Amino acid sequence: MRSYSARSVEAYEKIEQVGEGTYGEVFMARSRDDSSLVALKKVKLEGEREGFPITAIREIKILKSLNHDNVINMKEIVTSKNKSSIYMVFEYMDHDLTGLAGREGIKFSIPQIKCYMQQLLTGLNYCHLNNILHRDIKGANLLIDNNGVLKLADFGLARSCALENSRALTNRVITLWYRPPELLLGTQAYGPAVDTWSAGCIFAELLLGKPILQVRVSSDARLPRRAKARGRASNSPRVPNPPSSLFLGFFFLKPQGKSETEQLDLIFKLCGTPSAEDWPGLHSLPWAKTILPTKKAYPRRVQEVFRRAPPSARRLVERFLTLDPEKRVTARDALDSDYFWEEPLPCKPGDLPKYEPSHEFQTRKRKQEASRAQEERARRAPAPGAGAGYGAAAKYAGYRAAAPLGSWAAPAAGGMTASWAQPKKKDEAE
Repeated sequence: MRSYSARSVEAYEKIEQVGEGTYGEVFMARSRDDSSLVALKKVKLEGEREGFPITAIREIKILKSLNHDNVINMKEIVTSKNKSSIYMVFEYMDHDLTGLAGREGIKFSIPQIKCYMQQLLTGLNYCHLNNILHRDIKGANLLIDNNGVLKLADFGLARSCALENSRALTNRVITLWYRPPELLLGTQAYGPAVDTWSAGCIFAELLLGKPILQVRVSSDARLPRRAKARGRASNSPRVPNPPSSLFLGFFFLKPQGKSETEQLDLIFKLCGTPSAEDWPGLHSLPWAKTILPTKKAYPRRVQEVFRRAPPSARRLVERFLTLDPEKRVTARDALDSDYFWEEPLPCKPGDLPKYEPSHEFQTRKRKQEASRAQEERARRAPAPGAGAGYGAAAKYAGYRAAAPLGSWAAPAAGGMTASWAQPKKKDEAE
């Protein structure tokens, strides 16, 4: 196994920040030795009373144990001159799926979607075979290089699942929009199925062209106080907040918090309200008796919502979004589904289009800057009726009104839509 010596971070020249999360900042940097590009992840040490954070120790240990084409490669650990800052050095990846989705004009073909999903599931299957749960699968943690290779990244919440049935794991993991129902109902005994639910949410977004379980948070929608207290009893880490989505940057959503109960509502409206018949272990979950009586009985609507997708894609979404984790498809079985073996076949990574670098952090920053610039232009524009300025203001308002934000097939509406996607009809659920 490779030795990780603590060289100085001065061996690398920082170029720009490309990411930021709960556990650190990420910078694009250049090696002073061979001019190659790398990603520097600065480990946050503020507020740590016991030295090096346990999350970083766990991430380093897991990454050193993994070696796969679809898992990010950690090169070494470096420190600042006075040892006050520690950096993890990774291979540089040009994009993440969230950043790529937020770029105007990008429209993924079906072979491209199949290629990305095939790589995601291959990497996930490798992790699960090695008894590793990722526990934070989302678009921002799926990195893509300009050779079309997709890699799982950010293992800060990952844990070994070899003994998941003999100990309690925290249920406060996975970004809210990608969190499965068993975690939302309080279970602390779980396995790889939590990751495949998240992968299924990403697959559904790629097919539909918009987030499928995107909660708009209200301040009064919270877990019962007693249930919240039980959920935090294990000193569990908080999930990054606000949650990100493949299309978050494009829709300019700014959640004010998180609501597990509202997220369950969205899941049940799409997947149906569960019963003991279709989910035998349902009522044994810690918060089921408190939460489920307050929920309406919704029918399952997966086939209806994805009716324009090919039949094999609908069947695979159904298997991913199965409420009972014991019946949910595994990464390995998903790779063997008809969807990946029928025409059009997945394209090879090397055949994917080349894009300018796109990371969620950069894409969000560009859109925020563009939004501020628009607001500044609008603020400086003459009042309506003031000669030529009125015409300019009217033209700008007309442009905003004509923008195809409701059209799934239009690249400007998020871009990541399959070729069969059509504009939403009036009678279709939001």
